[in-house]
Amino acid sequence: MNSVPGGQPPASNVDAVTVAGFGEEWSAFDQSRLSEKELQTQFDAYFACYRWDLVNGNSVGVDVGCGSGRWARLLAPHVGHLHCIDPSEKALEVAKRNLRTLANVTFHHADASAIPIPAASMDFVISLGVLHHVPDTAVAIDSCVKLLKPGAPILLYLYYRFDNRPTWFRAIWFVSDLLRRLISRLPIGPKKAVSDLLALAVYLPVARTCKLLESLGVSVRHMPLSMYRNRSFYTMRTDALDRFGTRLEHRFTRTEITKMLVDADCDDIRFSNCEPFWCVCATRKST
Repeated sequence: MNSVPGGQPPASNVDAVTVAGFGEEWSAFDQSRLSEKELQTQFDAYFACYRWDLVNGNSVGVDVGCGSGRWARLLAPHVGHLHCIDPSEKALEVAKRNLRTLANVTFHHADASAIPIPAASMDFVISLGVLHHVPDTAVAIDSCVKLLKPGAPILLYLYYRFDNRPTWFRAIWFVSDLLRRLISRLPIGPKKAVSDLLALAVYLPVARTCKLLESLGVSVRHMPLSMYRNRSFYTMRTDALDRFGTRLEHRFTRTEITKMLVDADCDDIRFSNCEPFWCVCATRKST
């Protein structure tokens, strides 16, 4: 199971080693070298299923696990106020630098299950690539939903369990996950060096091969790393460290994510059909 039996929260819904790792990751890759065009393209992919019709310039919401603040930087100009939450003080320092020109952002050093914001007070919640890195994802989702007003949306990105991929694709992932379990236990220096090597020796050639094949009319939909075919090497390095350097990781099927959202009192659940999988938007029940 990817959550604690019975839905009871653990003593702390935070893995200290994982939090420390993300602090190091965002210190190393603060996203300052990412082009505006690429950042916007990635933002659009994550927000493809978002309920923009429920959010406006007066909306107040939360970015749970804001990391470097890269998504907050593009979201904040569209809303009234944005609370940025992260359990890593190092990550928050990076986010504060990246968002220093925005007057409508407040920062909180807290984890997903202990957010210092009143229940049922928020117009929206987003949490992208975060809640699969906590000990109990279901409890964290429930805590986030409780912040929402009735009818307000939550946008999540949770690692998928390859439920829409062929068997051979899942086999490749299994091998890569064995590497992650080893690499993630290294100190940050060697871990970053190994992930950079993987970005150079694996991500870059495979992604650019996918780009070439696509230009020749070949479908690359099911090819590993095809999502990176038009992305920069900087993004590949960032994501290689994220993928292979993180100690705690859960993965979920679309059905499992739906159940967690329903159990958290959500409805109108909408999944994105484009990568990354799974991005999903739901609303807190109105009654």
